[in-house]
Amino acid sequence: MPSWRSTLTAAGIPGISLRDDYTRAARRVLRREPAPYLALRLLAAPPLVPALAAGLAFMNLVDDVAETGTPQQRSAGLAALTRRVETALRSGDSPDPVLRAYAHAVDSRGLPEHWVSRFLEGAATAEAAFDGFADEADFQAYLDAYAWPGVLVFTGLQYQGGPDPEQAAGWRRFVDAAQRVDFLADLHGDLADGRLCLPRARLHEHCVTRADLEGARDTPAVRALLAAEARRARAALDAAHGIGDLAEPGLRPVVATMADLMAHQLTAVERAGVGALRRDVGYGLTAPLRILLRAASARRGRGRARTGIG
Repeated sequence: MPSWRSTLTAAGIPGISLRDDYTRAARRVLRREPAPYLALRLLAAPPLVPALAAGLAFMNLVDDVAETGTPQQRSAGLAALTRRVETALRSGDSPDPVLRAYAHAVDSRGLPEHWVSRFLEGAATAEAAFDGFADEADFQAYLDAYAWPGVLVFTGLQYQGGPDPEQAAGWRRFVDAAQRVDFLADLHGDLADGRLCLPRARLHEHCVTRADLEGARDTPAVRALLAAEARRARAALDAAHGIGDLAEPGLRPVVATMADLMAHQLTAVERAGVGALRRDVGYGLTAPLRILLRAASARRGRGRARTGIG
């Protein structure tokens, strides 16, 4: 793995101050989401890594503000953050090193700013005021408003000039799968926080109540509901197959690893059954390391093959 200093150089990040901004953004990602950070550092082409790290740090910053405090506090926090982001994108400057790095990444990579504004608008509406989904259409509207632009403020930076319509549509399929898996894996924690992330209409279809889920009741109806949701997530994963072909070559190993991790987590959810209502289903430690190491080994093998090293 190249050093961080050489990675910044490969990406053409100039100046001590700006390089420090990118370093701080990357450290924020490492603290909050070590698995995606390691995937980027181990597997992505170095010229892409700083911008993507800044994008992920920005996405996480918005998520944190949208999910912290009372609805009034979230709304006020997002309004203030939106003003700071707009200033950073316009001027390239901000008191926040994450916003300075992200503004530079957006400018240098040519990401259309409408993805950023759309994400911030979705954070202030679909996420900050979240009170569950009435039905599948409600879930899809949430993806369009918040989750999809949230992924593209990060992954869109891989494309010089931003994603084209086919690439953007591919990431829409990817985020559909990712959100379904995430909601199932985090059922216990979300319910404990007062968030029901399964559409209420589907609870009604299976004659399951919210109290059944909050009480982790092991009934045939609850088991049938969770199995049906897992099948929907599995179908969404299948529909997202091929997203790697729409990614830039330097990011394809990361995308493949993300898909493998999602599939691993969904399998764990399926095995847990009603147990997913008693504890969140994480990645664990062994499987992510195994997936990352396998991907890193394959990347090194491709590099040796290109250079003719046997």
